[in-house]
Amino acid sequence: MISFDEAIALIARAVRPLGHEDLPLDEAAGRVLAQPLHARSAAPRQAVAAMDGYAVVDAGTRAGIDLTVIGESRAGQGFAGTVAPGQAVRIFTGAPMPDGADRCIMQEYAARDGDRVRFAQGYGPAWHVRAAGSDFAAGDTLLEAGTRLTPRAMIAAAAADRAILSVSLQPRIAIIGTGDELAAPGEAHLRADAIPESVTFGVAALTAQAGGRVVHRAIGLDDLPALERAAGEALAAADVVIVTGGASVGERDFAKPMFAPHGLELVFAKVGIKPGKPVWLGRAAGKWVIGLPGNPTSAMVTARLFLLPLLALLQGQALDGVLRWRTLPLAAPLGETGGRETFVRARWDDDGLVPVGNQDSGAQGALAGADWLIRCPAGQGALAAGDLVRALAF
Repeated sequence: MISFDEAIALIARAVRPLGHEDLPLDEAAGRVLAQPLHARSAAPRQAVAAMDGYAVVDAGTRAGIDLTVIGESRAGQGFAGTVAPGQAVRIFTGAPMPDGADRCIMQEYAARDGDRVRFAQGYGPAWHVRAAGSDFAAGDTLLEAGTRLTPRAMIAAAAADRAILSVSLQPRIAIIGTGDELAAPGEAHLRADAIPESVTFGVAALTAQAGGRVVHRAIGLDDLPALERAAGEALAAADVVIVTGGASVGERDFAKPMFAPHGLELVFAKVGIKPGKPVWLGRAAGKWVIGLPGNPTSAMVTARLFLLPLLALLQGQALDGVLRWRTLPLAAPLGETGGRETFVRARWDDDGLVPVGNQDSGAQGALAGADWLIRCPAGQGALAAGDLVRALAF
């Protein structure tokens, strides 16, 4: 059995990006950039007005003195002439500043009479001009490789004036839930010894948030030949196979044996953490296989700690982005840790982290309210409200 840090180091050494593809900009949202994105040109490409008003030559402009309005500048249709002292051009936000003009005076200070305009006292000190390249210059790197194209990042990608983006291949995910006791939600109440299968739904949702694409889902009974066939189907369809349950040492725990005919080679078999000690990672038929515990809390904690780093690396992202530990205060006491490194589920309130009341590995109701994991070393003593802990967004 290895430590959490040792397991993460093994993942970091073993996993490489799947590759990349080119996509139109309007299909790239949510994907991960495979190459840095450089601006094709500066923004703005030339000086533009930051307000609606009048473009003038500052040195030739004074409050209360008439200027001659010689034209108009709109976004996308600038004024073609040159502005001289004593002249003004009506201008709108985002429109190019005319040659010769260096200041935009807000329209609130202007009194217009035909082709004459004068300005009231107090129109300064701001000049209301966005200089050429004040946002970014041509060739600037707007987004680094490994950046997920969030809604905000999509703005920068479009601003770079690139119609095609190189993005990492999206990992194809297969999920297999195992256990005779499992039944589809909505059907479990029809059988006295059945429970609703919940884990694969949470894992699938977490996978989608991390950029994976679920292409295959199945529930398998504890029948080894049938599970071996299910494993083969999943390996043929996906880049990553997630199997839940059947990871202990009982006679009907088949999570690892079901992949044996497909050449399973383990990277690690157990990790000294709580919850989630049975989590494991391996390769079979050239694909990644990760085994998660069957208990819902254990499965979601280990998916957050190990599956998300695996998916990040497959998409060319750095581990420190997905395992971003923060130092945060406790808002309630935290009990002592036992002999294994423990990840305590907690929620955030106005004063800090509050451990959820039910820390059982099978808890499902409490799981919905937990949005942080507190990392507790083995043998850590009890902590009081106000103490600082290391925590990871859950």
